[in-house]
Amino acid sequence: MVLPPEQVRTFLAVAQSLSFTQAAATLGLGQPTVSQHISKLEQAVGRPLLVRDTRSVTLTVDGEAMVGFARSILAAHAQAADYFSAAGVRGRLRFGVTDDLALTQVPRILRQFRHLNPGINLDLSVSQGVHLQRRVESGHLDIAFLKSTAGDGWGRLVRRDRLVWAAAEGTAAQWTAERPVPLIVYPTPSPSRALAVQKLDQAGIRHRVVCTVRGVNAALAATRAGLGLGIFTRSLLPADLVELPAGAGLPELGDIDLVLLTNPHAPAQPVEALTTAILAHTHRIRPLHGDREWSGEPSRAGGAGSRPAAAG
Repeated sequence: MVLPPEQVRTFLAVAQSLSFTQAAATLGLGQPTVSQHISKLEQAVGRPLLVRDTRSVTLTVDGEAMVGFARSILAAHAQAADYFSAAGVRGRLRFGVTDDLALTQVPRILRQFRHLNPGINLDLSVSQGVHLQRRVESGHLDIAFLKSTAGDGWGRLVRRDRLVWAAAEGTAAQWTAERPVPLIVYPTPSPSRALAVQKLDQAGIRHRVVCTVRGVNAALAATRAGLGLGIFTRSLLPADLVELPAGAGLPELGDIDLVLLTNPHAPAQPVEALTTAILAHTHRIRPLHGDREWSGEPSRAGGAGSRPAAAG
């Protein structure tokens, strides 16, 4: 089934105005062309979408359904056009990403972005979320990809995820039973650390910091070594670590948002081009397990603020 965007656009104009004459005027087309577009679209779907007589135009049940599909088709078409027409964008773009997200498919997204946008000079910084947030706010970064407290409304949402307790395989039962609970955390200020301590205190569970780390590799190493419990984003959790299930004696940590934080003074076109590239591959942002997981096909994506509580 082929549904050309021009026919879909014409149908939506008629459906919204319930008038072939008004739709023709809105689109700058002749009325015979509008009628032709509708006829071809009905032939393509194999069902009547409109009922037209000398006095009125009404939607059939299938026509009402087609209105929703039409909006989605046109939105996807516009997104694809924006994505692939960005090759002419030029300028310098200073981009920051947290170290855990840098261990996902993000570098491959950036590689494809640079291939499609040779006129953009991309500078990359990898750091903790709180540091990236400060650099965006101070004007030293144009855009940063980091984690933020769920629902805080800052930044452009890429995906909502969940914070989880994690342990080395075979040690989960040991740590959930031990009191005080041994924690592997980032130094303050760290939203994930603050959230874990808050949840444990609310549950009346004693805890102690056994390891303070400054990067995700250190957090992974300490957790794999069985020093205690780590706190990770669920979709970014490596396969060799075990997520502690709900009801394992520890409180749930709640949701976390992956967001793009933009400096309001950043160059608009390069920022939008990179934003579109990341949103197009939202489902690919997960730990790397080999080249087979990357196919490069775009997916549907889900503004910009200035101050999230960057999680780390």
